[in-house]
Amino acid sequence: MLIDSHAHITFAEYSDDLEDVIKRSFASNTQIINASNNYETSVQAVELAEKYDGMWALVGCHPDDLRSDLDIEKYKRLAQSSNKVIGIGEVGLDYYRLGENADQIMRKQKEVFELFIKLALDLNLPLVLHCRGTKDDSYGAYDEMLEILTGSADGSTKLAMTASPGVIHCYGGNLEQAKKFLDLGFYIGITGIVTFKNAKELQQIVREIPLDKILVETDAPFLAPEPFRGQRNEPAYVKYVARKIADLKELAFDEVVKQTYNNTRKLFRF
Repeated sequence: MLIDSHAHITFAEYSDDLEDVIKRSFASNTQIINASNNYETSVQAVELAEKYDGMWALVGCHPDDLRSDLDIEKYKRLAQSSNKVIGIGEVGLDYYRLGENADQIMRKQKEVFELFIKLALDLNLPLVLHCRGTKDDSYGAYDEMLEILTGSADGSTKLAMTASPGVIHCYGGNLEQAKKFLDLGFYIGITGIVTFKNAKELQQIVREIPLDKILVETDAPFLAPEPFRGQRNEPAYVKYVARKIADLKELAFDEVVKQTYNNTRKLFRF
């Protein structure tokens, strides 16, 4: 059994054939965790998870979707409304398209990220993190995220009370930063990017980090793996991510499938 640990099949890209996408996923023995980018998709993710066995939901707000009136209590009530909600995400930092008022936007992202960290701790749910740096500095945001995750006003570590605090999804940092996330107890989420010929750094990271700390994901509808690069992605394609990981680590495909599935269940506790 495979599991796509991070998809967005609530997005409009699936409005015409959602049922077929779900059927193809289940037919390929692939379960689905739906991540959310705002309150509306969080609600939709919960509704879908309630409808289907083999599907779960994350509740959260992508940093690109922040609104001045974000109500964290709404997210809390939604997360508590269903036992199919297994995590808080995706949440985090994204400095790629800041535009005007960049400093103000960055401050707002950090403030909201702190709110979601607190929510995850209050509800004892793992965090699903999004992190993307600027075009000129792809790694700086990862350093800032690590600082936020490990610091707090009273000097204690925010995540000290949880053995498996979450996953850094669609990993795009360097190896040193990956090791720091691992030291904090986080898993590393690997997408179809790992199948791209020019993804040499990510491929080396996959070779070096332990298999028992890796989750496979599509981030569908984005980042379709080879041989579907450039097309709409979907959960059934997560097997190509697992296959590439098996090749890079010189392991049997079935071993990667089994271990990443077990990793996902261990993290999200279902």
